[in-house]
Amino acid sequence: MAYDEDLAARIREHVAGEPVVEKKMFGGLAFLLGGHMAVAASGKGGLMVRVEPSETDALLEQPGAEPFEMGGRGGMRGWLRVATDAVADDDTLARWVERGLAYARSLPPK
Repeated sequence: MAYDEDLAARIREHVAGEPVVEKKMFGGLAFLLGGHMAVAASGKGGLMVRVEPSETDALLEQPGAEPFEMGGRGGMRGWLRVATDAVADDDTLARWVERGLAYARSLPPK
């Protein structure tokens, strides 16, 4: 499955003015800040967001959020998948995008 082009365009609107780089990764389109992935339009649908690992459990309580799993290794702390329906409105998408950008900003540039 290819990533959702409309979702990618909506993410672009929210990262406008940020020094992000777009890169195809994980079958989707990732938005990197300082060399770190902040958020992506996932190739499996919805949004992939990188967050502070210690906030993972609390953020999983948000509607549409679920653990991000890679290669059948179970959920990875600091990585979340957010269902397409959960980011249908721009305010909710903006909050998730900002969470990803905030975490990427907290990391030293690569």
